[in-house]
Amino acid sequence: MKSLWSKLMLLCIFLLPALTVNLWGQAVPMSDAEAHQKAKALLKQMTIEEKVGQMNQSSGVVMPMLANEKPDNLIVEGKVGSILWLIDVKEINRLQHLAVDKSRLHIPILFAFDVIHGYRTVFPIPLAMAASWDPGVEEAAQHLAGEDARAAGIRWTFTPMVDIARDSRWGRIVEGAGEDPYLSSHGKGAGTRIPR
Repeated sequence: MKSLWSKLMLLCIFLLPALTVNLWGQAVPMSDAEAHQKAKALLKQMTIEEKVGQMNQSSGVVMPMLANEKPDNLIVEGKVGSILWLIDVKEINRLQHLAVDKSRLHIPILFAFDVIHGYRTVFPIPLAMAASWDPGVEEAAQHLAGEDARAAGIRWTFTPMVDIARDSRWGRIVEGAGEDPYLSSHGKGAGTRIPR
């Protein structure tokens, strides 16, 4: 249970600075101590159901046998913290307004999507990008993909993936730089060094 509280605290610490704006809609800088205090105050207001709800991910699209309806009611009840697989900007905006305007604590939704090799602009798969041995190419592609996704309201992408693929039967091997730790640490790992 302590792990859940820690995750919720971190979630609040990262979300609260994004919520703090002045009258002109510009972000107001907040110190770490202020963010920590706001997160603690928010956590004290939350019910157990709302705390668990912040850890819940919901589908942003209706999918047979997975999500039979849109998450509107769950969002208003504070039972959803993030939405997966939604790329429709109008729908993202509509759901975000439900969270911010109609839920009890007005906590925004975190939207997530697999932006593995681009969002609107599509780049070669990460395995192919790594084969160039040019980290600058990968960095530029990831930067543009992040800007594209952010413009749509998606703030959480699942890339770059730094796993070292050792078994070609793994279906998502193309999302990494392959099996070479040296290549992965220089081409994909955003500065991550893998011990030799």
